Amino acid sequence: MDIIDVSIIVAYILLSVGIGIWISRKASKGLDDYFLGGKTIKWYFLGLSNGSGMFDVSGTSWMIGVLFLYGVKSFMFMWLWPIWNQIFVMMFLAVWIRRSKVMTGSEWILTRFGSDRAGKASHIIVAIFAIISTIGFIAYFFEGIGKFVTIILPWDLTLHYGDLILLTSERSYALIIILLTTIYTVKGGMFSVVATEVVQYLIMIIAGVLIASYAFVNYTDVQINSVITEEWKNVFFGWQFETQWSDKFQTFNNLIDSEGYKMFGAFIGMTLFKGFFASIAGPTPSYDLQRILSTKSVKEAAYMSGFTNLILFIPRYLLITGIVVIALMNLAPELNANTGLTGADLELLMPKVVNLYIPVGIKGILLAGLLAAFMSGFSAFVNAGPAYIVNDIYKKYFKPVATNAHYIKVSQISSFLVVGLGVFMGFFADSINSLTLWITSALYGGYVAANFLKWIWWRFNGWGYFWGMFAGLLVASFQFVLGQNKGNFTPGSFLYDLSEVQAIYLFPVIFGFSILGCLLGTFLSKPTDMDVLRSFYKNVRPWGWWNPVYKTLKLEDQSFEKNNDFFRDMLNCVIGIVWQSSMILLPIFFIIKDYPKAITALVVFLVTTTILKFTWLDKVRKIQD
Repeated sequence: MDIIDVSIIVAYILLSVGIGIWISRKASKGLDDYFLGGKTIKWYFLGLSNGSGMFDVSGTSWMIGVLFLYGVKSFMFMWLWPIWNQIFVMMFLAVWIRRSKVMTGSEWILTRFGSDRAGKASHIIVAIFAIISTIGFIAYFFEGIGKFVTIILPWDLTLHYGDLILLTSERSYALIIILLTTIYTVKGGMFSVVATEVVQYLIMIIAGVLIASYAFVNYTDVQINSVITEEWKNVFFGWQFETQWSDKFQTFNNLIDSEGYKMFGAFIGMTLFKGFFASIAGPTPSYDLQRILSTKSVKEAAYMSGFTNLILFIPRYLLITGIVVIALMNLAPELNANTGLTGADLELLMPKVVNLYIPVGIKGILLAGLLAAFMSGFSAFVNAGPAYIVNDIYKKYFKPVATNAHYIKVSQISSFLVVGLGVFMGFFADSINSLTLWITSALYGGYVAANFLKWIWWRFNGWGYFWGMFAGLLVASFQFVLGQNKGNFTPGSFLYDLSEVQAIYLFPVIFGFSILGCLLGTFLSKPTDMDVLRSFYKNVRPWGWWNPVYKTLKLEDQSFEKNNDFFRDMLNCVIGIVWQSSMILLPIFFIIKDYPKAITALVVFLVTTTILKFTWLDKVRKIQD
């Protein structure tokens, strides 16, 4: 690596850590300042921070691989997460969440189910969910950043004791970067996290624009079209996935056939089914939720969520498409010659392109940008997770009365403890992928049904919430165990066939069992106290089946009106998904120089933006906090 690139990376690290430590003095007033920035941070800074936290290295590597293989239609793979949960948050959920005026997601649950045994059960299971997922994601970050940096940086940091290897080079790199990030995150809380993430976002923007410009200038449309086909550039699809690659790149067609997405229409149908319920369930109790709760007002929570969507996708896909074009021009023949090609091989496209084909200077900025992507995602989790330990467990059940200084010190200790546990798990490299899959599929699979019902149904209670999450978790874990042991089953047997099914197609089963747990837990226990429901409904004002609660409030106050915006919100969500998709497709079509489709994507973006100005933004401006 050239000295210029190394200097850029070192300067970025010093800048990030310096800003984080310099601004940390603002975090010392109390827990509200430490975890939520005292609800004084501007909404656009929170939006930049939120977008920065979603711009992670591992996710970017995966997106590069699927865009390379599947072409333009690959943006629909992001619906698996689903990425448009941010649209639902923007349209109505941010407003509902921020009206609670609490500090964490599990504390918010108490406003819905009360503080009796049922409410506490629901509160505890969400706090545990948040803590475990935070530890798991820190382990995931530890493993991912070590492997990535070792491929890029030239120095061997292996620690030896005689012939014994105490610490591999990738572990050493990971520990150094995580230690630096943890220091400013723990010292400054939300203030430091947001300040550094804004800087990191700007660096990512510069990196994305430079890579996209380099790919755009250096490769002609003739060169690009000699590798990809018209079907690769086609956003539309039928029931089956059409042949994406020409005969000379048959290895890529074979890989697509083996990955289980050939019945693309069924796959998209299932992602839409899962995506709707997962999106309406709301954000999981992590950094995204903390940003909403950190805004100054309900109105600013909506602004922040909309701004996150606006600033995230175009710069991210400039970077992704730029790297994909460079890979198509330089690595496609080599990869095509590998008849044993797997999806995992495509995840190495990013470090290969960075190592071999990025010029001096741009390489340093790109690496600083990718390092920024890691540090912003990591710091967001480190700030969010300990809030649940301190506010929802320690303060609530062990020491309800103490000074602010005491709680902040416990928060800092909790942060180091969470990072330490995450790093400890990260040392088990063989199991980390399994751990991550369990957290993201099993835990989240059990999360959806209960968190969907909590918004829309007055009779749904704390025990229904607890058993719904628990039942979904059990079934999702069983599905994961099947997948891990498929080699032990007899081919043709029921368990073998079940283990071969893609996880997305088993979502209705997980969802069904979770709904069953919700219903049994609800109807076999008494309803939530009406005073709690009245307070929640009057404050949050969700739409759904709340008629008994609405009638009691109407008797008290004849001017009270229910929320009748369901159809408007759903229409806005549909428009918002099209709007979001146009921001993904626009940079892709532009960089591969398919200008007619790029212009179409731009027109769709401008039209949907104009519509949302009238149907969403004008409505938000009228919100009374």
